Amino acid sequence: MSDLSQLESSILSDISAAADEAAVEAIRVGALGKKGSISGELAKLGSMSPEERKSFGPAINGLRDRVTAALAERKNVLADAALDARLKAEAVDVTLPVRPSGVEAGRIHPVSQVTEEIAAIFADLGFAIAEGPDVEDDEHNFTALNFPVGHPAREMHDTFFFAPDANGERKVLRTHTSPVQIRTMRAKEPPIRVICPGRTYRNDSDQTHTPMFHQVEGLVIDKSANLGNLKWILEEFAKAFFEVPNVEMRMRPSFFPFTEPSMEVDIRCNRQGSEIRFGEGDDWMEILGCGMVHANVLKNCGLDPDVYQGFAWGMGIDRLAMLKYGMPDLRAFFEADVRWLEHYGFRPLDLPSLIGGLSS
Repeated sequence: MSDLSQLESSILSDISAAADEAAVEAIRVGALGKKGSISGELAKLGSMSPEERKSFGPAINGLRDRVTAALAERKNVLADAALDARLKAEAVDVTLPVRPSGVEAGRIHPVSQVTEEIAAIFADLGFAIAEGPDVEDDEHNFTALNFPVGHPAREMHDTFFFAPDANGERKVLRTHTSPVQIRTMRAKEPPIRVICPGRTYRNDSDQTHTPMFHQVEGLVIDKSANLGNLKWILEEFAKAFFEVPNVEMRMRPSFFPFTEPSMEVDIRCNRQGSEIRFGEGDDWMEILGCGMVHANVLKNCGLDPDVYQGFAWGMGIDRLAMLKYGMPDLRAFFEADVRWLEHYGFRPLDLPSLIGGLSS
């Protein structure tokens, strides 16, 4: 029995000296594992006589129980010490101010906000939203829109072309959202009333132009659409968007391959330094282009121009944001400057509403 006492004393001494939980686990394996010292003593019971087992059995089982209890106690002590050390190392200074939540600190980009404002206005006028791919083929981006071969807008100085594919076809980054109009007219029977917001791409960059920008186009196709309807829709949009009771518009002749007649639309404004106010003054500001959908475009979409007619318009979302919220440089929209976004951005819960006011 003296051997068991020495073994117990040695194991308990090692347990007391264990510096961490890994050391405790190593002692447990050395004592109680399959090849452990106590397990070896237990294995001797099989070769003992019944009288020897009566005295040796309780002694070795008692040793095992005491070692197991000592191991558990030491493990708990070390775990508590490790937790105390971690809590001290990760202490939080509760005197610091609480960081603002995402709802308070986050900002919605003006382009996203203005897009939502535009969608809210046209939804109230009965328009749906149509979308299409940013990477287009020549058919949807040019040919179906009545761009003849050799038209300047097809050239490299305007358009981002991809390398020819195996069939020799060159995809393009869409230069306008008009391809969405083509896809809509080919997929849906009239009457059609949609707006097409999205990203567009042109090889241009200065204070009022960027290679990637945002555009929204509108399309109405039915049997009786006319310029009077178009003018009324644009006037209602301008009043709602710029939040003024009245606007005065003028339409100037222009040219777009996909509309005939084509017009540029100006609204009366008052320029005071860098500030522009709409619905008053003696100056004019161009805001969009529009016109009646060209008969060739209707034919390209499988619509009979003797039965159906329509009108379309397009305007830059970024430019509308600049006009409404006084942003002087379009390039800042895409520079990811947090300071700029904190100044011009919108709070996440400031959702546009025609009832409460778009920007209230």
